[in-house]
Amino acid sequence: MIAIENIFVSPLATILEALQIIDRGSVQIALVVDEERRLLGTVTDGDVRRGILRGIGLDAPVAQVMNREPRTARLDMDRDMILSVMQYLNLRQFPVLDEEGRIVRLELIDQLHQRNSRDNWVVLMAGGLGARLGELTKDCPKPLLKVGTKPIMEVILESFISSGFHRFYIAVNYRADMIRDYFGDGSKWGVEIRYLHEGKRLGTAGALSLLPETAGLPVIVMNGDLLTKVNFRQLVDFHVETKSKATMCVREYEFQIPYGVVQVESHKLRGIEEKPLQKFFVNGGIYVIDPELVQLIPQDTFYDMPTLFEEAIKRECNTSVFPIREYWIDIGRKDDFDRANGDYMEVFG
Repeated sequence: MIAIENIFVSPLATILEALQIIDRGSVQIALVVDEERRLLGTVTDGDVRRGILRGIGLDAPVAQVMNREPRTARLDMDRDMILSVMQYLNLRQFPVLDEEGRIVRLELIDQLHQRNSRDNWVVLMAGGLGARLGELTKDCPKPLLKVGTKPIMEVILESFISSGFHRFYIAVNYRADMIRDYFGDGSKWGVEIRYLHEGKRLGTAGALSLLPETAGLPVIVMNGDLLTKVNFRQLVDFHVETKSKATMCVREYEFQIPYGVVQVESHKLRGIEEKPLQKFFVNGGIYVIDPELVQLIPQDTFYDMPTLFEEAIKRECNTSVFPIREYWIDIGRKDDFDRANGDYMEVFG
Protein backbone atom coordinates (compact mmCIF):
# COMPACT_ATOMS: atom_id res chain seq x y z
CA MET A 1 0.00 0.00 0.00
CA ILE A 2 1.44 3.39 -1.01
CA ALA A 3 1.43 6.46 1.24
CA ILE A 4 -0.96 8.37 -0.95
CA GLU A 5 -0.05 11.77 0.52
CA ASN A 6 3.37 11.37 -1.08
CA ILE A 7 1.87 11.77 -4.54
CA PHE A 8 -0.34 14.79 -3.74
CA VAL A 9 0.54 18.06 -5.43
CA SER A 10 -0.99 21.52 -5.19
CA PRO A 11 -2.51 23.08 -8.34
CA LEU A 12 -0.11 26.00 -7.75
CA ALA A 13 2.96 23.76 -7.88
CA THR A 14 5.10 23.81 -10.98
CA ILE A 15 5.09 21.10 -13.60
CA LEU A 16 8.67 20.32 -12.59
CA GLU A 17 7.59 19.67 -9.00
CA ALA A 18 4.86 17.31 -10.22
CA LEU A 19 7.35 15.58 -12.51
CA GLN A 20 9.70 15.01 -9.58
CA ILE A 21 6.87 13.36 -7.64
CA ILE A 22 6.09 11.14 -10.62
CA ASP A 23 9.72 10.13 -11.09
CA ARG A 24 10.32 9.59 -7.39
CA GLY A 25 7.27 7.37 -6.86
CA SER A 26 6.51 3.90 -8.12
CA VAL A 27 2.96 4.56 -9.35
CA GLN A 28 3.82 6.96 -12.19
CA ILE A 29 1.18 9.55 -11.35
CA ALA A 30 0.69 12.71 -9.28
CA LEU A 31 -2.70 13.68 -7.84
CA VAL A 32 -3.58 17.36 -7.91
CA VAL A 33 -5.66 18.14 -4.81
CA ASP A 34 -6.96 21.12 -2.89
CA GLU A 35 -6.48 21.70 0.84
CA GLU A 36 -9.38 19.34 1.63
CA ARG A 37 -7.87 16.46 -0.40
CA ARG A 38 -10.50 16.93 -3.11
CA LEU A 39 -9.22 15.68 -6.44
CA LEU A 40 -8.78 18.43 -9.02
CA GLY A 41 -6.89 16.43 -11.63
CA THR A 42 -4.14 13.94 -12.34
CA VAL A 43 -0.73 14.29 -13.97
CA THR A 44 1.29 11.58 -15.68
CA ASP A 45 4.53 11.65 -17.60
CA GLY A 46 2.48 11.62 -20.80
CA ASP A 47 0.58 14.74 -19.72
CA VAL A 48 3.87 16.54 -19.10
CA ARG A 49 5.28 15.46 -22.46
CA ARG A 50 2.16 16.63 -24.29
CA GLY A 51 2.46 19.97 -22.48
CA ILE A 52 6.06 20.34 -23.58
CA LEU A 53 4.99 19.71 -27.18
CA ARG A 54 2.48 22.54 -26.81
CA GLY A 55 5.29 24.87 -25.68
CA ILE A 56 4.48 24.88 -21.96
CA GLY A 57 7.58 25.22 -19.78
CA LEU A 58 8.37 23.14 -16.72
CA ASP A 59 8.09 26.24 -14.52
CA ALA A 60 4.41 26.70 -15.45
CA PRO A 61 1.65 25.72 -12.97
CA VAL A 62 0.78 22.04 -13.04
CA ALA A 63 -2.86 22.99 -13.61
CA GLN A 64 -1.92 23.80 -17.22
CA VAL A 65 -1.15 20.18 -18.06
CA MET A 66 -3.24 18.16 -15.61
CA ASN A 67 -6.12 15.96 -16.72
CA ARG A 68 -9.12 17.82 -15.31
CA GLU A 69 -11.57 14.96 -15.89
CA PRO A 70 -9.79 11.80 -14.74
CA ARG A 71 -11.63 8.51 -14.44
CA THR A 72 -12.45 7.89 -10.80
CA ALA A 73 -14.08 5.17 -8.71
CA ARG A 74 -16.76 5.54 -6.06
CA LEU A 75 -16.09 4.37 -2.54
CA ASP A 76 -18.97 1.87 -2.74
CA MET A 77 -17.49 0.03 -5.73
CA ASP A 78 -16.05 -3.37 -4.78
CA ARG A 79 -12.64 -4.60 -5.94
CA ASP A 80 -14.08 -6.86 -8.65
CA MET A 81 -16.00 -3.99 -10.20
CA ILE A 82 -12.99 -1.68 -10.03
CA LEU A 83 -10.79 -4.29 -11.68
CA SER A 84 -13.35 -4.86 -14.45
CA VAL A 85 -13.60 -1.11 -15.17
CA MET A 86 -9.84 -0.68 -15.17
CA GLN A 87 -9.41 -3.57 -17.59
CA TYR A 88 -12.18 -2.31 -19.87
CA LEU A 89 -10.83 1.26 -19.95
CA ASN A 90 -7.17 0.16 -19.96
CA LEU A 91 -6.39 2.16 -16.81
CA ARG A 92 -3.19 1.65 -14.81
CA GLN A 93 -4.27 3.85 -11.86
CA PHE A 94 -7.76 4.55 -10.52
CA PRO A 95 -8.37 7.16 -7.78
CA VAL A 96 -11.14 6.21 -5.34
CA LEU A 97 -13.17 9.15 -4.02
CA ASP A 98 -15.70 9.62 -1.25
CA GLU A 99 -19.03 11.42 -1.70
CA GLU A 100 -17.32 14.79 -1.30
CA GLY A 101 -14.77 14.09 -4.01
CA ARG A 102 -11.92 13.56 -1.55
CA ILE A 103 -9.19 11.04 -2.29
CA VAL A 104 -9.50 7.86 -0.21
CA ARG A 105 -7.02 5.60 -1.97
CA LEU A 106 -5.42 4.89 -5.33
CA GLU A 107 -6.05 1.49 -6.92
CA LEU A 108 -3.29 0.08 -9.12
CA ILE A 109 -4.01 -2.51 -11.80
CA ASP A 110 -0.89 -4.54 -11.01
CA GLN A 111 -1.80 -4.82 -7.33
CA LEU A 112 -5.39 -5.77 -8.11
CA HIS A 113 -4.21 -8.50 -10.47
CA GLN A 114 -1.84 -9.78 -7.83
CA ARG A 115 -4.59 -9.88 -5.18
CA ASN A 116 -7.00 -11.60 -7.53
CA SER A 117 -4.55 -13.90 -9.29
CA ARG A 118 -5.45 -17.60 -9.42
CA ASP A 119 -2.79 -20.14 -10.37
CA ASN A 120 -5.23 -22.91 -11.33
CA TRP A 121 -4.87 -24.17 -14.87
CA VAL A 122 -7.90 -23.61 -17.08
CA VAL A 123 -8.43 -26.12 -19.89
CA LEU A 124 -10.60 -24.92 -22.78
CA MET A 125 -11.88 -27.68 -25.04
CA ALA A 126 -11.65 -26.47 -28.63
CA GLY A 127 -11.14 -29.66 -30.65
CA GLY A 128 -14.68 -30.27 -31.90
CA LEU A 129 -15.81 -30.10 -35.51
CA GLY A 130 -18.84 -27.88 -34.93
CA ALA A 131 -20.66 -29.92 -37.57
CA ARG A 132 -24.13 -28.80 -36.45
CA LEU A 133 -23.28 -25.24 -37.48
CA GLY A 134 -22.95 -26.34 -41.12
CA GLU A 135 -21.27 -23.92 -43.50
CA LEU A 136 -20.22 -21.59 -40.68
CA THR A 137 -17.52 -24.04 -39.56
CA LYS A 138 -16.53 -25.37 -42.96
CA ASP A 139 -13.41 -23.19 -43.05
CA CYS A 140 -13.35 -21.89 -39.48
CA PRO A 141 -13.28 -23.74 -36.16
CA LYS A 142 -16.23 -22.94 -33.91
CA PRO A 143 -14.09 -21.22 -31.23
CA LEU A 144 -13.08 -18.58 -33.78
CA LEU A 145 -16.63 -17.76 -34.91
CA LYS A 146 -17.40 -14.22 -33.86
CA VAL A 147 -20.11 -13.23 -31.44
CA GLY A 148 -20.42 -9.49 -31.42
CA THR A 149 -16.93 -8.30 -32.30
CA LYS A 150 -14.84 -11.17 -30.91
CA PRO A 151 -14.36 -14.92 -31.42
CA ILE A 152 -16.27 -17.11 -28.97
CA MET A 153 -13.04 -18.36 -27.41
CA GLU A 154 -11.71 -14.85 -26.87
CA VAL A 155 -14.86 -13.89 -24.96
CA ILE A 156 -14.37 -16.99 -22.79
CA LEU A 157 -10.68 -16.24 -22.26
CA GLU A 158 -11.34 -12.65 -21.21
CA SER A 159 -14.04 -13.78 -18.77
CA PHE A 160 -11.49 -15.98 -17.02
CA ILE A 161 -8.84 -13.26 -17.09
CA SER A 162 -11.23 -10.79 -15.44
CA SER A 163 -11.64 -13.37 -12.65
CA GLY A 164 -7.87 -13.51 -12.08
CA PHE A 165 -6.96 -16.68 -14.02
CA HIS A 166 -3.81 -16.46 -16.10
CA ARG A 167 -2.74 -20.03 -16.98
CA PHE A 168 -4.51 -21.73 -19.86
CA TYR A 169 -4.39 -24.87 -21.94
CA ILE A 170 -6.41 -25.04 -25.13
CA ALA A 171 -7.19 -28.56 -26.37
CA VAL A 172 -7.16 -28.47 -30.17
CA ASN A 173 -7.81 -30.82 -33.06
CA TYR A 174 -9.90 -29.48 -35.96
CA ARG A 175 -8.20 -26.45 -37.57
CA ALA A 176 -5.70 -26.39 -34.72
CA ASP A 177 -3.33 -24.14 -36.68
CA MET A 178 -5.93 -21.37 -36.93
CA ILE A 179 -6.52 -21.40 -33.17
CA ARG A 180 -2.78 -21.39 -32.44
CA ASP A 181 -2.22 -18.53 -34.87
CA TYR A 182 -4.92 -16.42 -33.27
CA PHE A 183 -4.16 -16.96 -29.57
CA GLY A 184 -0.41 -17.63 -29.72
CA ASP A 185 1.26 -17.87 -26.33
CA GLY A 186 -1.26 -15.54 -24.68
CA SER A 187 1.10 -12.58 -24.40
CA LYS A 188 -1.44 -10.38 -26.20
CA TRP A 189 -3.67 -10.75 -23.12
CA GLY A 190 -0.84 -10.87 -20.59
CA VAL A 191 -1.43 -14.54 -19.76
CA GLU A 192 0.16 -17.92 -20.48
CA ILE A 193 -1.42 -20.17 -23.11
CA ARG A 194 -0.26 -23.69 -23.94
CA TYR A 195 -1.84 -26.31 -26.18
CA LEU A 196 -2.96 -29.91 -25.87
CA HIS A 197 -3.00 -31.42 -29.34
CA GLU A 198 -5.46 -34.27 -29.78
CA GLY A 199 -4.18 -36.61 -32.49
CA LYS A 200 -7.72 -37.94 -32.58
CA ARG A 201 -10.92 -36.83 -30.90
CA LEU A 202 -10.68 -37.62 -27.20
CA GLY A 203 -14.07 -36.47 -25.89
CA THR A 204 -14.80 -33.86 -23.25
CA ALA A 205 -12.32 -35.29 -20.72
CA GLY A 206 -9.79 -37.34 -22.70
CA ALA A 207 -7.56 -34.35 -23.49
CA LEU A 208 -6.87 -33.95 -19.76
CA SER A 209 -4.73 -37.08 -19.98
CA LEU A 210 -2.29 -34.95 -22.02
CA LEU A 211 -1.77 -32.44 -19.20
CA PRO A 212 1.90 -32.38 -18.21
CA GLU A 213 1.10 -30.64 -14.91
CA THR A 214 -1.69 -29.34 -12.70
CA ALA A 215 0.41 -27.35 -10.19
CA GLY A 216 -1.27 -29.47 -7.52
CA LEU A 217 -4.40 -27.33 -7.79
CA PRO A 218 -7.91 -28.08 -9.05
CA VAL A 219 -8.22 -27.77 -12.82
CA ILE A 220 -11.08 -25.84 -14.40
CA VAL A 221 -12.38 -27.40 -17.60
CA MET A 222 -14.81 -25.67 -19.95
CA ASN A 223 -16.27 -26.53 -23.32
CA GLY A 224 -15.11 -24.01 -25.89
CA ASP A 225 -18.57 -23.38 -27.33
CA LEU A 226 -20.17 -21.89 -24.22
CA LEU A 227 -20.81 -18.29 -23.33
CA THR A 228 -21.58 -17.53 -19.73
CA LYS A 229 -21.26 -14.93 -17.00
CA VAL A 230 -20.50 -17.52 -14.31
CA ASN A 231 -18.17 -16.15 -11.63
CA PHE A 232 -15.27 -18.59 -12.00
CA ARG A 233 -13.59 -17.54 -8.76
CA GLN A 234 -16.78 -18.32 -6.86
CA LEU A 235 -16.91 -21.68 -8.63
CA VAL A 236 -13.40 -22.64 -7.50
CA ASP A 237 -14.07 -21.34 -3.99
CA PHE A 238 -17.22 -23.48 -3.84
CA HIS A 239 -15.27 -26.54 -4.98
CA VAL A 240 -12.65 -26.03 -2.25
CA GLU A 241 -15.14 -25.16 0.50
CA THR A 242 -17.23 -28.29 -0.17
CA LYS A 243 -14.05 -30.41 -0.18
CA SER A 244 -15.07 -31.83 -3.53
CA LYS A 245 -12.92 -33.93 -5.81
CA ALA A 246 -15.06 -33.03 -8.81
CA THR A 247 -17.62 -30.27 -9.31
CA MET A 248 -20.01 -30.00 -12.24
CA CYS A 249 -21.79 -26.79 -13.17
CA VAL A 250 -25.46 -27.45 -13.79
CA ARG A 251 -28.32 -25.37 -15.04
CA GLU A 252 -32.03 -25.77 -14.66
CA TYR A 253 -33.83 -27.00 -17.74
CA GLU A 254 -37.59 -27.13 -17.97
CA PHE A 255 -40.10 -28.13 -20.57
CA GLN A 256 -43.86 -28.47 -20.68
CA ILE A 257 -45.47 -31.69 -21.79
CA PRO A 258 -48.07 -30.59 -24.37
CA TYR A 259 -50.64 -33.16 -23.29
CA GLY A 260 -52.62 -34.16 -20.26
CA VAL A 261 -50.54 -36.76 -18.38
CA VAL A 262 -52.66 -39.70 -17.27
CA GLN A 263 -51.95 -41.29 -13.88
CA VAL A 264 -52.69 -45.00 -14.02
CA GLU A 265 -52.73 -47.73 -11.38
CA SER A 266 -53.21 -51.17 -12.95
CA HIS A 267 -56.19 -50.65 -15.25
CA LYS A 268 -57.66 -47.75 -13.26
CA LEU A 269 -57.46 -44.09 -14.09
CA ARG A 270 -56.32 -42.24 -10.97
CA GLY A 271 -56.01 -38.72 -12.33
CA ILE A 272 -55.01 -36.40 -15.14
CA GLU A 273 -52.37 -33.69 -14.86
CA GLU A 274 -52.87 -31.19 -17.64
CA LYS A 275 -49.68 -30.17 -19.47
CA PRO A 276 -47.32 -30.49 -16.48
CA LEU A 277 -44.06 -28.55 -16.33
CA GLN A 278 -41.00 -30.76 -15.89
CA LYS A 279 -37.79 -29.39 -14.36
CA PHE A 280 -34.34 -30.96 -14.34
CA PHE A 281 -30.73 -30.00 -13.69
CA VAL A 282 -28.60 -30.58 -16.79
CA ASN A 283 -24.85 -30.60 -17.36
CA GLY A 284 -23.54 -27.07 -17.96
CA GLY A 285 -20.23 -28.06 -19.58
CA ILE A 286 -18.00 -26.43 -16.93
CA TYR A 287 -16.12 -28.49 -14.36
CA VAL A 288 -13.54 -28.31 -11.58
CA ILE A 289 -11.45 -31.47 -11.19
CA ASP A 290 -8.88 -32.30 -8.52
CA PRO A 291 -5.47 -33.52 -9.80
CA GLU A 292 -5.95 -37.04 -8.39
CA LEU A 293 -9.04 -37.53 -10.55
CA VAL A 294 -7.21 -36.29 -13.62
CA GLN A 295 -4.92 -39.28 -13.10
CA LEU A 296 -7.90 -41.63 -13.61
CA ILE A 297 -8.36 -40.58 -17.24
CA PRO A 298 -6.95 -43.20 -19.64
CA GLN A 299 -4.24 -42.15 -22.08
CA ASP A 300 -5.07 -41.64 -25.77
CA THR A 301 -8.65 -42.84 -25.30
CA PHE A 302 -12.00 -41.23 -26.05
CA TYR A 303 -13.35 -40.35 -22.62
CA ASP A 304 -16.21 -38.02 -21.73
CA MET A 305 -16.60 -35.97 -18.58
CA PRO A 306 -19.81 -37.74 -17.40
CA THR A 307 -17.83 -41.01 -17.43
CA LEU A 308 -15.21 -39.44 -15.15
CA PHE A 309 -17.92 -38.30 -12.74
CA GLU A 310 -19.47 -41.76 -12.76
CA GLU A 311 -16.06 -43.23 -11.91
CA ALA A 312 -15.63 -40.70 -9.10
CA ILE A 313 -19.04 -41.59 -7.68
CA LYS A 314 -18.23 -45.30 -7.93
CA ARG A 315 -15.06 -44.65 -5.92
CA GLU A 316 -17.15 -42.71 -3.38
CA CYS A 317 -15.27 -39.50 -4.02
CA ASN A 318 -16.97 -36.31 -2.89
CA THR A 319 -18.64 -34.84 -5.99
CA SER A 320 -20.81 -31.76 -6.12
CA VAL A 321 -22.85 -29.54 -8.40
CA PHE A 322 -22.65 -25.78 -8.79
CA PRO A 323 -25.94 -24.28 -10.05
CA ILE A 324 -25.57 -21.69 -12.79
CA ARG A 325 -27.86 -18.72 -12.18
CA GLU A 326 -26.03 -16.41 -14.56
CA TYR A 327 -26.29 -16.07 -18.33
CA TRP A 328 -25.40 -19.32 -20.15
CA ILE A 329 -25.72 -20.47 -23.75
CA ASP A 330 -24.38 -23.51 -25.59
CA ILE A 331 -23.63 -22.52 -29.18
CA GLY A 332 -24.42 -25.83 -30.79
CA ARG A 333 -26.78 -24.87 -33.60
CA LYS A 334 -27.23 -21.95 -35.96
CA ASP A 335 -30.13 -20.50 -33.98
CA ASP A 336 -27.98 -20.62 -30.80
CA PHE A 337 -25.25 -18.72 -32.64
CA ASP A 338 -27.74 -16.11 -33.82
CA ARG A 339 -29.17 -15.73 -30.31
CA ALA A 340 -25.66 -15.32 -28.82
CA ASN A 341 -24.96 -12.54 -31.30
CA GLY A 342 -28.23 -10.88 -30.38
CA ASP A 343 -27.40 -11.12 -26.67
CA TYR A 344 -23.78 -10.06 -26.94
CA MET A 345 -23.96 -6.31 -26.44
CA GLU A 346 -26.42 -6.54 -23.56
CA VAL A 347 -24.55 -9.31 -21.73
CA PHE A 348 -20.89 -8.75 -22.63
CA GLY A 349 -20.80 -5.28 -24.14
